[in-house]
Amino acid sequence: MHDHVKIYSVSQLCRETRLMLEGHFLTLNIEGEISNLSCPASGHIYFTLKDQSAQVQCAMFRVQRRKLGFKPSNGLQVQIKARVSLYEARGNFQLIIEQMEAAGDGLLRQQFETLKRKLNNEGLYDDTHKKPLPRLASRVGVITSASGAAIHDILSVLKARFPLLDVLIYPVTVQGELAKQEIIDTLSIANQRKDCDVIILARGGGSLEDLQAFNEEEVARAIYQSNIPIVSAIGHEVDFTIADFVADCRAPTPSAAAEMVSPDQIEYLSQLKQQKARLIALHTNTSTAGQVHLNQLERALNRAHPGMQLQMHAQRLDDYHLRLQFILSKTIEQKKARLSKQHSQLLSQQATQKIHLYRQHLTSLQHRLTASITQQASSTQLRFKRAHEALNTLSPLATLSRGYSISQRASDGSFLVSAQQVSVGESINIKLSCGSLLANVEEIHEH
Repeated sequence: MHDHVKIYSVSQLCRETRLMLEGHFLTLNIEGEISNLSCPASGHIYFTLKDQSAQVQCAMFRVQRRKLGFKPSNGLQVQIKARVSLYEARGNFQLIIEQMEAAGDGLLRQQFETLKRKLNNEGLYDDTHKKPLPRLASRVGVITSASGAAIHDILSVLKARFPLLDVLIYPVTVQGELAKQEIIDTLSIANQRKDCDVIILARGGGSLEDLQAFNEEEVARAIYQSNIPIVSAIGHEVDFTIADFVADCRAPTPSAAAEMVSPDQIEYLSQLKQQKARLIALHTNTSTAGQVHLNQLERALNRAHPGMQLQMHAQRLDDYHLRLQFILSKTIEQKKARLSKQHSQLLSQQATQKIHLYRQHLTSLQHRLTASITQQASSTQLRFKRAHEALNTLSPLATLSRGYSISQRASDGSFLVSAQQVSVGESINIKLSCGSLLANVEEIHEH
């Protein structure tokens, strides 16, 4: 080797290269994807920043890392502010990061996860706050784009399942700058008007950025504060938004949401037929049992009716009278037979004294018989009189003679005991002590 040729050591080369790089590039703004992330106990982080065709090693020291507003992860798209440098110990070209923030879908994903954790910690996803869907809504509200595929899918399903169900469409913008406020305002209007029983919040699929309106905190809180149950149907089945977690129910698709809020008309009609059959059977059984009970009450009423009691007492009085007549007749016949026998005995003896004595005895017997018969007749007549007076006391006719009356419904002859049994304009019969009246009810006083 020639003496004038400068020979570098490896350390000198790496040091001068580092100084040249740091002096030439100063601070750069670069965007790329994180991979091979390493987080040692020192608090520094190391990773590879790459795009479709190249990659570069990056280092971020503990002081700068503490300023990050998010947690770095593999696959996250980031924008960095860094110095170009060289790690002398290995001779590796690297970037020393001073600032870093999430970019594009990565930023949205990071914001999504942060808001998701925040609202979950506040309890907005708890089942205790979920309102049940109505079994049979009279009107369904749909908040979605009026021109999107979601509204057509929902209307098709509702028409097929339950055509009588009313649908109220609230057209809104479902993406872009205006979407968030329009959704919030529409939810507020729907709750103020209370003109639907359940709301479907829907839109078709899209990227994370397209679905951003449904990942906004203000929209989530408007859904949480709604008094009307809300079914979310945002994007495709694999898409999840903050609105899905806060809503009372999440449907994988708009069509599935329509199925959730509407009954199947075939199943519903079948249930109605079964209920109708049960009601008819119940009515028939109740009517039969009621008729049997009514017949029993009618028989019991007839037995307890004053007229029936009066007839029974009158019949018993007739029976007593006939028995009294029979006893009197039999007694008289027996006395006559004995008298005739004794008279024959007296005649056969032809004894004047005995005849005289027998005549005296006969006269005495006649007086005693007459007195006995008279006494029995008086006693029997007195019992008859008392029984007659008791019957008169029980008789409705005696009550009528004191100025009372008996009222009956003209249509079926049933007796009236309460003013609630008749209606104004109805005809009634009023039975008095002498005669009866046919009257029409003009006023009813319950007291």
